[in-house]
Amino acid sequence: MIKITFPDDSVREYAEGTTAMQIAESISSRLAQDVLAASVNGEIWDLTRPITSDSAVKLFKWDDAEGKHAFWHSSAHLMAEALQELFPGTKFGIGPAIENGFYYDVDPETPIKDSDFPAIEAKMLELVARKESIKRESISKEDAIKMFGDRGETYKTELIGELADGTITTYTQGNFTDLCRGPHLPNTSYIKAVKILSVAGAYWRGDEKRKQLVRLYGITFPKKKMLDEYLALLEEAKKRDHRKLGKELELFTFSQAVGQGLPLWLPRGTQLRMRLEDFLKRIQKRYGYQQVITPHIGQKELYITSGHYAKYGKDSFQPIHTPQDGEEFLLKPMNCPHHCEIFKAFPRSYKDLPIRFAEFGTVYRYEQSGELHGLTRVRGFTQDDAHLFCRPDQLKDEFLKVMDIIFIIFKALDFENFEAQISLRDPNNKEKYIGSDENWDKAERAIVEACQEKGLKAKVELGEAAFYGPKLDFMVKDAIGRRWQLGTIQVDYNLPERFELEYTGDDNKKHRPVMIHRAPFGSMERFVAVLIEHTGGKFPLWLTPDQVVIMPISEKFNEYAYKVSSMLEDQDIRVLVDDRNEKIGRKIRDNELKRIPYMLVVGEKEAENDEVSVRKQGEGDKGSMNITTFASLLNAEVEEMMNHWQKKEGK
Repeated sequence: MIKITFPDDSVREYAEGTTAMQIAESISSRLAQDVLAASVNGEIWDLTRPITSDSAVKLFKWDDAEGKHAFWHSSAHLMAEALQELFPGTKFGIGPAIENGFYYDVDPETPIKDSDFPAIEAKMLELVARKESIKRESISKEDAIKMFGDRGETYKTELIGELADGTITTYTQGNFTDLCRGPHLPNTSYIKAVKILSVAGAYWRGDEKRKQLVRLYGITFPKKKMLDEYLALLEEAKKRDHRKLGKELELFTFSQAVGQGLPLWLPRGTQLRMRLEDFLKRIQKRYGYQQVITPHIGQKELYITSGHYAKYGKDSFQPIHTPQDGEEFLLKPMNCPHHCEIFKAFPRSYKDLPIRFAEFGTVYRYEQSGELHGLTRVRGFTQDDAHLFCRPDQLKDEFLKVMDIIFIIFKALDFENFEAQISLRDPNNKEKYIGSDENWDKAERAIVEACQEKGLKAKVELGEAAFYGPKLDFMVKDAIGRRWQLGTIQVDYNLPERFELEYTGDDNKKHRPVMIHRAPFGSMERFVAVLIEHTGGKFPLWLTPDQVVIMPISEKFNEYAYKVSSMLEDQDIRVLVDDRNEKIGRKIRDNELKRIPYMLVVGEKEAENDEVSVRKQGEGDKGSMNITTFASLLNAEVEEMMNHWQKKEGK
């Protein structure tokens, strides 16, 4: 008999060789129907894999990320099996589960087009109906190379060549066998609804110098209703796509002449972005931050010292050479080395700390053209960066204050549905990181304790830390339930050592400060993209570039429209005048599409009485009112919004 320990610390005995599925069946038949995967001593396993020793076991259902992962990983194999039947001679690359669904990179002999999607879906459902068992097998490296080599699977044999003997497993369903670590579902019958979403190109192993494969994306569900709901969500997401709305609202653009991944901010987008920056600057001033400005380039040696060149140099923009022989500069990939040098510029005392440097600093990182996506994946972006230098005894308090700033921003912009993740280093792969075990232990402990003190439930993820330190990341859910990573706080004992940063303590000896990296927005580009999609382009009244549009009924009232505009601008209200020679109905429709919160119609009656006829976005006609009254009401609405988050924060 073996002892199985459950998450609630209860223990049951089972016969040696019992599977996770049998354990689920012993608890309830309902659980056995719902369970998709299990963890055994922290490792994710198939439900049908025998457990041969005392173990801690946790069972995962659809609502668990681990359950979805097994479901979608099996679905990737199902799609590959269908492709093998429909497109003979196809060679297979990799087919992982992703956050929503799965993909498979394949090299078919004939092209796969959108018009092939229905046939692929039908074949997948046919294979589902066969209820094919998914069987795991350990295999030697020699046998694996022979098996996949005989089939002409050049991509698989390349992967096998990099694996250690004794660690290789395959999964087989029907006539399809794949190189895979798993885990997988017991059989294909769990999959009830199938949709192929898109086809794209992807270089093998992300290398532009290698062959471009076909990347086929799909998604599956255990119920048809779930697929219907997801497809409805996709349609809503298309309407909210920041690339589409960014163009419609005239916020930003891209130019091939300027270069891929380098956004150009248009006047309205610049207003929006500057308003966000001003908002954060006001908060930072309250918390004792000092603004700094640093160059867009730095000497290569600066980033060698920081460690960024070793980590990013090969994949970044190539060095800039000057007429001076041997002199090399790099486009700035990070702001932190520059801020370290600012700290180092003067002698520092323990009385000076904490010192908080903040900068909206533009940085540059080379991304492959196939990875670029609107504002969310670019080659030049501006971080709302700050670096705090403090004594070890100040670390937790400073970390807590940064958390407060992030909470203020989320509340002000209605991102109140969020999750936190503590990202720690991989204890089994420490060579990926710089710094001593002692410093890492102290930094990781400080983050965990700060979250406990705030009562913030944070998921712990091993292996997700930055190379120089652990971090606390915030994932927000937008209005249609999608998760976005926004906001990060990182503790760093390592850069102060690398840059030999010092302060004089109260013992008159030299000490190393602790450094905190933080970016509540993350990057201005990505944050604006998420904000556009979260709001559908209907920004909060305090933030929107244009709060009011004035629409004269005819050209006769243009002069009055501009008079109203001038009066509102005197009240710090952002105004447009739509004086086009168009019918008023057309003007109303066009400006509704621009998501301008208030539309003011002016004609003869309004001009005679110094009034405006008010329409509110989404609410329609609000009646006529005096210009001064309207200005007071709008500013009171903005004031209420700003006070709303301040009251919540107790400021």
